[in-house]
Amino acid sequence: MKKRYLVSGMTCASCSAHVEKAVTALPQVEKAEVSLLTNSVTVTFSGEQAEDDAVIRAVEQAGYGASLPDQAAAKGSISAAAGCKTAGQLSFQMRLWVSFACLIPMMVISMYHMLFMAIGRPTPAFLDSWLHGPENAVNFAFSQFLLLLPILLVNRNYFSGGFRSLWHRAPNMDTLIALGAAAAAGYGVFAIFRIGWGLGHNDFETASRYSQNLYFESAGMILTLITLGKYCESRSRRKTGEAIEKLIGLAPKTAVVLRGGREITVPAEQVAVGDIVVVRPGQIIPADGVVTQGSSAVDESAVTGESIPAEKHAGDSVTGATVNKTGYLQFRAEKVGEDTVLSQIIHLVEEASSSKAPIAKLADKISGVFVPVVMTIALLTAAVWLLLGKGAEFALTSGISVLVISCPCALGLATPVAIMVGTGKGAQNGILIKSAEALETAHLVRTVVLDKTGTVTQGKPRVTDILPAGGFSRQELLQLAASVESRSEHPLAEAVLEAAAADGIPLLEAEEFEAQPGRGVSALVRGKKLLAGNEAMLREASVDTSELQEQALELEKDGKTPLWFASGAHLLGVIGAADVLKPTSERAVRSLQKMGMQVVMLTGDRRQTAEAIRCRLSIDRVVAEVLPQQKESVIRSLQQDGTTVAMIGDGINDAPALSRADVGIAIGAGTDVAIESADIVLMKSDLLDAVAAFQLSRAVIRNIRENLFWAFFYNSLGIPLAAGVFISITGWQLSPMFAAAAMSFSSVCVVANALRLRWFKPSFSEETSAPESGADGEINQFLTEDQEDGRMKKVITVEGMHCEHCKMSVEKALSAVEGVSSAVVDLKKKTATVTLSAPVEDQSLQKAVEQAGFQPGTVTEKRGIFG
Repeated sequence: MKKRYLVSGMTCASCSAHVEKAVTALPQVEKAEVSLLTNSVTVTFSGEQAEDDAVIRAVEQAGYGASLPDQAAAKGSISAAAGCKTAGQLSFQMRLWVSFACLIPMMVISMYHMLFMAIGRPTPAFLDSWLHGPENAVNFAFSQFLLLLPILLVNRNYFSGGFRSLWHRAPNMDTLIALGAAAAAGYGVFAIFRIGWGLGHNDFETASRYSQNLYFESAGMILTLITLGKYCESRSRRKTGEAIEKLIGLAPKTAVVLRGGREITVPAEQVAVGDIVVVRPGQIIPADGVVTQGSSAVDESAVTGESIPAEKHAGDSVTGATVNKTGYLQFRAEKVGEDTVLSQIIHLVEEASSSKAPIAKLADKISGVFVPVVMTIALLTAAVWLLLGKGAEFALTSGISVLVISCPCALGLATPVAIMVGTGKGAQNGILIKSAEALETAHLVRTVVLDKTGTVTQGKPRVTDILPAGGFSRQELLQLAASVESRSEHPLAEAVLEAAAADGIPLLEAEEFEAQPGRGVSALVRGKKLLAGNEAMLREASVDTSELQEQALELEKDGKTPLWFASGAHLLGVIGAADVLKPTSERAVRSLQKMGMQVVMLTGDRRQTAEAIRCRLSIDRVVAEVLPQQKESVIRSLQQDGTTVAMIGDGINDAPALSRADVGIAIGAGTDVAIESADIVLMKSDLLDAVAAFQLSRAVIRNIRENLFWAFFYNSLGIPLAAGVFISITGWQLSPMFAAAAMSFSSVCVVANALRLRWFKPSFSEETSAPESGADGEINQFLTEDQEDGRMKKVITVEGMHCEHCKMSVEKALSAVEGVSSAVVDLKKKTATVTLSAPVEDQSLQKAVEQAGFQPGTVTEKRGIFG
């Protein structure tokens, strides 16, 4: 089992490495992952029971504090951490005010003579009489010491944390700061004693020399600049969790429920499963459930990323944290509290943020040995310069500079900040990444395996062709076909019924309905026995099918299913149906190929159907007629070729393959977020989101590499510069105060670079409208969603549409025009596609749109590819 604990006192990657090592050493712990951003450790236990006391004790023995998250923070550690960081920022602000208030006069006192010389003016007499000359050396030194004391006091946590970690043999960033500042301040106190000794023995030269090398201003500057850097860093880091904080903030505080026939307002957390909840326009839906009464447009953009509101009617499901836009709704609560989609999204993103990518574990290992190595370098630097006769002052300056500039803040922040921003950005776009490891592995994927049904296609058949036999019209065939299929529950029957409803064709009464499994159905319509099924069924009934046999073979060649219809011994016609492609499938496949990935389609469907889709979408390879349990072995064989494989499926019968793949992606899982077998969950049923997930992974890993490069580059250059390696060549020696400024600047730069991911936008291949040629050179005619039979269509642009109600108004207005059999509006493209049963003038369509209250644009003609 897994459990999260809050950890206090961590300041850098070295801290997290020590905490992780201490907890992992416990016998009952399988794995521990420390998050510096959320100040927590997630522990995986080997048994079913958490050993809270043992974990807390191990963390405390490592020199840090640990506790269980309280119930108030149950909504998520990120929100709790965000609250802690807000309080921490107030603490930083107070420390900054005190530090600068004391540092500025200290710097004026220590450097006032140089400042007035620089501006070409004489120093004020009162300052000279109080601070200048050997006789005032004690005043000069002691005034700086008094101003340093408040800075040491408000920043004492560096010393308490740093020396405690050193005592536990786990030195960290605070240890380096504490040693550097303490060495500078200690040398200053020693200098005051030497000044006192010099003045007491009339040795004014000694007093003057030590008064010029106090290092109080260096100690004050180190602590002040480090605190300034920490403050800027905490502000930047707080922004990394904004996406999750916004999700947490979506949950309403109250809900209106029906109890005892009355509406009662209760806290949202008190909504129970089975409660009837009332939601009015503009209110936020407080739980997941099913609509029992009313209809409305619901804005689901916060959860799914879909900008267009979804129409909800009785029987439809609603998701908590979505907004009821227009109508009155009553729904029965089915998932509440931690079981809602929103809570699971937050939980998934938190887990991803606190988990570690392999690249982050490498940085942590380096940080674990980095601090002891730096302390050794600092001691060696001071010793070498002393041996070379440079004096204690030069040796101390070099040693302190090495300690201060080497703090591994940037190294510790390089990976977790980028991962948190990346996973948060994914959540905003309906892409839920379960772990940092999945995020990293996704950028290595070179083969993408797509399930066909529900992933590439709509997962629901539609009528594509209506071919009446001689003596029958298209409308007659569709009416009789829909009537005989009206009592069938087969998906193909539903497709026929939907086509009839779209054309407004009334159904006839069907009697003596009979289903023949694997063959078809029959019923009496207008006293005649109608047959509907495959060709074998009609042949058994002595129906001559030769008239349409050639056309039926063409349908099969194109991957469609021909449905045969007959009245007695007379052939009525053939209706072709197919599981049509999603509108974005072709663009998604091209985008994946453009990213250098091989695209493989895996399906249990017929090879002929699969091959038709392969040609239509230019898919590299297809594996057809495989059973669900065989999909896993196909993934394994691809991996054995040495390639990193991602599997994209609907998460139902694809679970074994999703688990076997290096990256499993569940698509269209908005109502069931917790698909255990997937590494990445796409809230929308859109293949382009998978492309966005791969692009996001590459952007995050690129950002992490940039951060790590600059963190290592900074230390590689900074340590030799601070140690004085280049002094013989350039004459440069880095003072401790400049070292502190450089260290703070490096941390802020790393966080700022990671924040660039907030502006990540996926890019996709341009849409293509022309179908691809098949292997035989002929155009393959597998349909996309906007292609039907050979009827005339017209497309009219419409301005002023914003929501589902606008869409319904335009569709209703256009459908009422004589000669229009159906109208379909695309809100995103701002177009309406009308299917004509008779010629219609463009002006009639434009007038209908205008009368509906919208602005009509140009009208273009369009024919289906089957004529």
